[in-house]
Amino acid sequence: MMQRCLELARRALGRTAPNPLVGAVIVKDGAIIGEGFHPQAGQPHAEVFALREAGDRARGATLYVNLEPCNHHGRTPPCSEAVVAAGLAKVVVGMVDPNPKVAGGGIARLQAAGIEVVTGVEAAACQELNEAFVHRILYHRPFGILKYAMTLDGKIATNSGHSAWITGQAARAEVFQLRATCDAVIVGGNTVRLDNPLLTSRQVDGPHPLRVVMSRTLNLPEEAHLWQTAAAPTLVITEPGVKPEFQALLRHLGVEVVELSPLTPAQVMTYLYDRGFLSVLWECGGTLAAQAIADGAVQKVLAFIAPKIVGGSTAPSPVGDLGFLTMPQALPLEKLRWRPVGADLLVEGYLPQTQVSSLE
Repeated sequence: MMQRCLELARRALGRTAPNPLVGAVIVKDGAIIGEGFHPQAGQPHAEVFALREAGDRARGATLYVNLEPCNHHGRTPPCSEAVVAAGLAKVVVGMVDPNPKVAGGGIARLQAAGIEVVTGVEAAACQELNEAFVHRILYHRPFGILKYAMTLDGKIATNSGHSAWITGQAARAEVFQLRATCDAVIVGGNTVRLDNPLLTSRQVDGPHPLRVVMSRTLNLPEEAHLWQTAAAPTLVITEPGVKPEFQALLRHLGVEVVELSPLTPAQVMTYLYDRGFLSVLWECGGTLAAQAIADGAVQKVLAFIAPKIVGGSTAPSPVGDLGFLTMPQALPLEKLRWRPVGADLLVEGYLPQTQVSSLE
């Protein structure tokens, strides 16, 4: 039943920020009588949808939910009160809410009403599903994911800068899906100039991430796919006073322009946190990737490795200079996983936050 909660919750991937992904299932006499998920911020929570479907049959039933029911007034009333009012006999919770406004309060309210509460069911899977929400709550920043594709010899382009395509169609399809789960995708000016990317999820009905370009100089082309905002919104972040005429052109095309000082990955992540974002995908070149890592703006790395060798003494690599001089300084990925994606290999892991913090 908890796996079903997670399955329901995933239906809202990329749509709930700043709220978590939550699914709920109500069971009575071994049968599901109600289920639901939280579709987006401002909408009712998963428990409410499940209770509506169950109706009067919810009395004496068991509720399964992957995240502790809230016990505070936000945009919507507290779910714990709705659960108590419905007369449920038991609630099975995947994980305790990390939000200090909740953090056990919802569970305590249910127990005070005489409801049996079980916690920690499929806890690891529940934590992973909402890792971006947990990171946002604990660190007051969005969760940063660095994604790149490289050849077997560690190149993201040839000596001439040509990079399409390193990986196969299956890997590209996975990246499109990844974008759909993120609230923003960030590139630097060089990526816009060299690759002219779309940065959409390629899904007809979305969701698409906010496409973000970081550029100190605004040395950018007047025509680019990213300036076509009918498909997906674009935000250009630059420093104060840079090229006001070009800024005006971008705004005329429907592109949002924001000035930040200093323009750093850390400042950008703080700005996106203030906008309510949960997860941010870095699809940038090596120089900006290194800055993002050094600034603590990257928590997770997704590396697609193609079984190709391109060579080239000046061909760029995925991450630029971090200032490391010896191999023991290298950042080892934790909780490592790898799997084939078509003919390519995906390596996935997390940066150790203690070591990254020392770089900031």
